[in-house]
Amino acid sequence: MTQPTDTFDSYDAVGNREDLADIITMISPSTTPLLSGIAKVSATATNHEWQTDVLASPSATNAVIEGDDATTTASTPTVRLGNRTQISDKVPRVTGTQRVVDSAGRSDEMALQIMKSGLELKTDVESTLFANNAKVTGSSSVAREAAGIPAWLATNTDFGAGGADPAGTGADARTDGTQRAFTESQLKSVLASCWDEGGEPDTIFVGSFNKQTFSAFSGGATRNIDSEDKKIVNAVEVYVSDFGDLVIIPSRHMRSRDCLVLEMDKWKFAVLRDFQSTPLAKTGDTDREQMLVEYTLQASNEAASGGIFDLTTS
Repeated sequence: MTQPTDTFDSYDAVGNREDLADIITMISPSTTPLLSGIAKVSATATNHEWQTDVLASPSATNAVIEGDDATTTASTPTVRLGNRTQISDKVPRVTGTQRVVDSAGRSDEMALQIMKSGLELKTDVESTLFANNAKVTGSSSVAREAAGIPAWLATNTDFGAGGADPAGTGADARTDGTQRAFTESQLKSVLASCWDEGGEPDTIFVGSFNKQTFSAFSGGATRNIDSEDKKIVNAVEVYVSDFGDLVIIPSRHMRSRDCLVLEMDKWKFAVLRDFQSTPLAKTGDTDREQMLVEYTLQASNEAASGGIFDLTTS
């Protein structure tokens, strides 16, 4: 079949309106489970500090003679730690013309860019908290940087050949080693070490590949087939260990080679300046808005948590 002669069709037309849906679809990951899961505290200086302490080792020979003079017990001072606050920002800029033209999916381009910048800023913060990054004091020409979780974990760890723990003060990053497969025995070893130190981890963070590896561990919930829904349940959401139950959370913003075993209430999001939005001065026919937060990570006591590092990711 062919079209009849002189038929005017949509290919000939000049004035047909475009068909552009009035919806903008975005699937970029914006969840921040770590940032949402730890408590927020106030920072009052760019060097946010806290103290840790330990009890003396238990003694099974603590027996004294009746009537004897008391012997003074040796005391140990607290340990003073700190992390540097880091400033993170996003600055969208839109021309005056673009703010008034008829746009599909939004009434104001600046409002859309501010919304996106806010989500991006939160994921930047989440990535910083997960980063193997040492703290940086900063100067008038160097930005301050906060140490992330891997740079604090030094007591209860398992890592590959050639790897090394940091000092546990945030002053240095951990040394990556040879990657190897994630196993349940590694996890059990770290959990036992945490418990021996007095910690009670409750949350495990892993990347996508090792979340699937985790689902094969024997300590997880029973897999089954739901005959009513006709679904096979083969994912572990809670790991039942010898030292308590732990929630497993896959994260898109952490290093995929890490598995972090955290006691969540021992980590704090310390804020010097909370998330804020400030219009910047006009210098022409554009509008700018600065989205900003100044924050750091407080590792209240890293020995309550642990990590398995240098894991394969494919």
